[in-house]
Amino acid sequence: MQFRPCIDIHNGMVKQIVGSSLRDAGDQAAENFVAAQDASFFAEIYKKNEIEGAHVILLNGKDSPYYEKTRRQAYAALAAYPGHMQVGGGITLENAQDYLDAGADKVIVTSYVFRDGRVCEENLKNLSGAIGKERLVLDVSCREKDGSYYIVTDRWQKYTDVKLNGDTLDFFAEYCSEFLVHAVDVEGKSGGIEERLVTLLGAWNRIPITYAGGVHSYEDLQKLYTLGGGRIHVTIGSALDLYGGKMRFEEVLEWCRSRV
Repeated sequence: MQFRPCIDIHNGMVKQIVGSSLRDAGDQAAENFVAAQDASFFAEIYKKNEIEGAHVILLNGKDSPYYEKTRRQAYAALAAYPGHMQVGGGITLENAQDYLDAGADKVIVTSYVFRDGRVCEENLKNLSGAIGKERLVLDVSCREKDGSYYIVTDRWQKYTDVKLNGDTLDFFAEYCSEFLVHAVDVEGKSGGIEERLVTLLGAWNRIPITYAGGVHSYEDLQKLYTLGGGRIHVTIGSALDLYGGKMRFEEVLEWCRSRV
């Protein structure tokens, strides 16, 4: 179990938000924390602690007036710790290589792979073929609906018709090297993990998966470790002391490293 911390950037600032509150209209989001420091500050912390697989997420759409400011922050973070972090948010075939050249170890993709709520296999195959599956992470973040988990896109605002299950993971694993899964309904709420989702992910064991959403205590970490069979990596955002929470970064890192 690895600790995979995040740097979420919204309106040009490092933030922790309530995931389900994110709206493109007016670039709105309910904020849990807004950092005084820039993205490179947090990247330097991850570098000092030799953390692999931290992810930088751009939370503004390309049509936002804040997009360029957010993108510059992401590039600064990648430059501070080149070759060791992943980046996601608006990644396409046209810009993926730019982010890799800027220092990203891997790019994280969701919306480019989906169009009108469906899988766009052409985009998936073209992107995987262009950069190599080993440098592609698929974000299959999801929300519960009618008793199943459905993949959501466009900064978690739109449901697809794709259920997240073993068959789906099997299909996508042919084209990527990792999955990132935000449990959007509990993301940013520090109210506990989505246990049924973690159990589903833990039962599938082909490529690495990083889970994000609701972790706010060591009890949550233990549940994630147990239900995920020790195979699921973890992101902690709002509950981490770096982002205004009560869980100490160093202790979380040591807890996870002791269970690898």
